[in-house]
Amino acid sequence: MENKKNNSGLKAAIVVLTLLLLGSVGYIYKLTADNKEQISLLTADKASLEDDIKARIAELEIMSSENTALKSDIDAQKEEMEKLLEELEKSKGDVAAMNRYKGEYFRLKKVMDNLVAENKLLKEQNVSLTTSLDSTNVALDENKKFTDTLLVQNNNLTKTIEKASKLAVLNLSVLALKERSSGKQIETTKARKANKLKVSFLIAENQIAKSGDRKYYVQIIDSKNNILGEKATIAMGESDQSLTYSFITTVKYENKSVQVNEDLSGEDFEAGTYFVNIFSPNGENVSKTSFVLK
Repeated sequence: MENKKNNSGLKAAIVVLTLLLLGSVGYIYKLTADNKEQISLLTADKASLEDDIKARIAELEIMSSENTALKSDIDAQKEEMEKLLEELEKSKGDVAAMNRYKGEYFRLKKVMDNLVAENKLLKEQNVSLTTSLDSTNVALDENKKFTDTLLVQNNNLTKTIEKASKLAVLNLSVLALKERSSGKQIETTKARKANKLKVSFLIAENQIAKSGDRKYYVQIIDSKNNILGEKATIAMGESDQSLTYSFITTVKYENKSVQVNEDLSGEDFEAGTYFVNIFSPNGENVSKTSFVLK
């Protein structure tokens, strides 16, 4: 009787051990399957991130080859992307590392997006400057009486921004207005009707430029080579050149885009082509355009 009890207890113990063993095997199998799935997901995630970084590097290479004024910043951004790609390729792809690489990628991507936008603005500005230069060359062929200052301005017009820290002056435009006694202003293209010129331009955002007051000299030349406005003359930079300007505008710059609007009153405007130039205090021609009054 006692042997039967012992046998029954032994069988029960064997059954329990068997169940525990089967449970352990099942648990280990599940852990292995989950681990394989996680590894598969991480591998796919890593490959996708590598492709994104490679695409961004290719885009930066194209931008750098365009001889843009932002070339040094673009090359620096490309170098950071390449460094991130190298680290990612060497990594084992654990969750913590992937999260860190993703965070760094999105940070670099944000900086790159800003570079792309600014590079687009500069390309558009170059097109505008080229158009203005063509117009100026035609005028120079017809009239050889331009002053030495105007010739220097024409040469400066072909120069692009040399450093990313310089401020870009964009979208220079001039409207001729007839201002009535009531204060109402009406846009016109007729020289005899105009009694005010509205000069507008945009100073582009630049996070690495020095903030503070920025002074610009605006020069407006009519069709008979007369300079309108104050007609004040100053020496420019360290050279022997001088500049006669129409008025000065001072802009409070805080590393964000600033829209500038200035009015120049006058009377008896001449019909013909007018040339508008904006100079920085060192004598650099930072923007130029022309307009016509009939």
